[in-house]
Amino acid sequence: MRLLGAELALVEPGRVEITLPYRADLCQQNGYLHAGISTTIADTAGGYAAYSLFEPGQDVLTSEFKMNFLAPAKGERYTATSRVVKPGRRLSICQVEVHAHAQDQATLCVIGLLTAVRVER
Repeated sequence: MRLLGAELALVEPGRVEITLPYRADLCQQNGYLHAGISTTIADTAGGYAAYSLFEPGQDVLTSEFKMNFLAPAKGERYTATSRVVKPGRRLSICQVEVHAHAQDQATLCVIGLLTAVRVER
């Protein structure tokens, strides 16, 4: 996340928000945030949301995610939010969203589901 300039903005049990300021080098040819970057911050938010419910000595890996792109991501900053929908002993299901923020308006650009796997260190 440091490479992208993304930061954890909120960490609560089962809920995480990541912020990313606009950078032209993270955008595709039309000036929209690249889908790979959108999914990277969404994946990280989902993983950390699941991880926030784990016990000490446990870690998290992503098993699967499905993202739907609803609108081009254009804005001064972006937020990826996730909440755990179904925690489990081995698998946790998280809903993830990415919003683009332009002036005072937030546009939902990506919505998806992520399956996180609990692993022992």
